[in-house]
Amino acid sequence: MIASITRAGLLVAALAVGGCSESAINDFAPKNKGLSEKVLSEMKTKGMTRSSPIMARIFKEEGKLEIWKQKTNGRYDIIASYDICKWSGKLGPKFTEGDRQAPEGFYSVRPSQMNPNSSYYLSFNIGYPNAYDRANGRTGTNLMVHGACSSAGCYSMTNEQIDDIYAFGLEAFKGGQTEFQIQAYPFRMTAANMARYRSDPNYAFWQMLKEGYDHFEITKVPPKVDVCEKRYVFNRTPDAGAAFSPTGACPASTQPQGLMSAYQAYQTKYEAAFASATRGSAEAVKPSIVGVQEANLVSDWSKRRARGERVTIEPPSMAHDGTVTQTDRMGRIDSPEGRRMAALDAEAAAKKKAAEEKAAAAAAAKAAKIAAQQQKAAAAAAPAPVAEAPAQAAQAAAAEDGSAASKLKKKLLGLFGS
Repeated sequence: MIASITRAGLLVAALAVGGCSESAINDFAPKNKGLSEKVLSEMKTKGMTRSSPIMARIFKEEGKLEIWKQKTNGRYDIIASYDICKWSGKLGPKFTEGDRQAPEGFYSVRPSQMNPNSSYYLSFNIGYPNAYDRANGRTGTNLMVHGACSSAGCYSMTNEQIDDIYAFGLEAFKGGQTEFQIQAYPFRMTAANMARYRSDPNYAFWQMLKEGYDHFEITKVPPKVDVCEKRYVFNRTPDAGAAFSPTGACPASTQPQGLMSAYQAYQTKYEAAFASATRGSAEAVKPSIVGVQEANLVSDWSKRRARGERVTIEPPSMAHDGTVTQTDRMGRIDSPEGRRMAALDAEAAAKKKAAEEKAAAAAAAKAAKIAAQQQKAAAAAAPAPVAEAPAQAAQAAAAEDGSAASKLKKKLLGLFGS
């Protein structure tokens, strides 16, 4: 059965492999970068060639980005795992431009999406919005995996990490892979984790992603991904003359029998584990986006921030009950528009301060003038000193003269004896 699954997987993988010229690849290749000897040695040990196809898996909650590479038997094995330096937003998909959400879903990276001259060291566009996103009216641009450890909706790595990841992609393109798949998940879609998040508003979306996750877990081959009825479908081949339309009805289609049997057995084990997990004590969950309502709220914050307006330092957050919280601290984005607006604020503040100082000086001068007038008036109102009577003055003078004569007499008697 596994052999038939593998053959089906190889057929799926073959759809992503084709001619790709060396000159075209070199247009997107940074200079003097490549896979380390340690990685090349591990590839050889695992039965991989240097230029065999790759795929990537991302797990938000765990903060991991994995690189898987095809072995000579057609199945994939993990070759590298990296700690994501930073990703923005919460668990859950991206809904709209400016919601700061890192996407979840199934995406494809082609050589033209590789950017060796990125402002974030190296980067590649993950391909958002894909057919599913567009069918569901979701918007956003320039969603990347890049270096520089800074994110506003992307998956950001260190420069050293993106060197390696970029090199994996270039080698695969040189080997003929025309695009590699990125599977972005909120968490590893185990029974325990799904049970933890069974009440989350994004649960139905995650259940849909889980089928693609399960197919890869079973086959170890990237699933063939299509979209119909605004939902993902995996490893399906439409009947003759039919085709998948992202917004149209899903056509009659088939899956490899071996895959169907293996998936049914996998689901039976999963359902038992899920039931057991719901009876146990659940671990804490991480915050997740509350659908398009919260996305629009954050998007409006992002637009005002981009215009240079003063906004809360952190974007607003919505709880699952609809309660909105935000910080009190305000600020502006450090951008040309933000700096222009900040300069206008500073100019207005300086004018206000000058006006306040002028008003304070005028008030002080007025108060000083009033105080001087009051002091002058008080001095004018004070009574004049009263002159002593002439008789009293004469008696005082006589008394003063008698006292002086008495003192002189005593001094003379002291000199000549009594």
